[in-house]
Amino acid sequence: MTRHFLVRRNLARLLLRLSRWRTVGSVPRKGILVGAPHTSNWDWVLTMLLAWDNNVQIRLLVKDSLFKGPLAPILRASGAVELDRDNPGETIRRLLAEAETDETFLLGIAAEGTRSSGDYWKSGFYRISQQTGLPITLAFLDAPSRTVGWGPTFALSGDVVADMDRIREFYADKVGIKPEGTTVPRLREEDGQAR
Repeated sequence: MTRHFLVRRNLARLLLRLSRWRTVGSVPRKGILVGAPHTSNWDWVLTMLLAWDNNVQIRLLVKDSLFKGPLAPILRASGAVELDRDNPGETIRRLLAEAETDETFLLGIAAEGTRSSGDYWKSGFYRISQQTGLPITLAFLDAPSRTVGWGPTFALSGDVVADMDRIREFYADKVGIKPEGTTVPRLREEDGQAR
């Protein structure tokens, strides 16, 4: 382990201990990380601490407007990837090319897409997983238990409703820092496919 990773891991463990948060689960080697519930800017901080505690680098998609001013270098140093929401294709293509050669490629996506309550999740994580064959990992935080961690990792079946039922079941008891901002896991693609 390099000195850089050792310093990051020790810092993460200290900050987690001081804030009384704990990490759980086993980190995947490769895949698409779906992070939820996403209700606060603290979600990003906790995700970074989770990654550092596990000595992994997450390429976390972050909207390009946040890469302005003094926050930009911090975001880049943490592994955040600037995403142009008007034209995300180029960023995604570059990241997927990296996924083919990187043994520990982890792409993090906040599928809720916003910290406010909405009707649907963004389906980018689903499409990217289907196109690449990369499994998804359900990463989470749960404010009442002060837990942040790695949930199950699995390949999508292609049955959108069944896959989302599995995702809904996992997140059903997870509560965000600001619960009123939670969006129930549901994709527009499920409309008209209910059984």
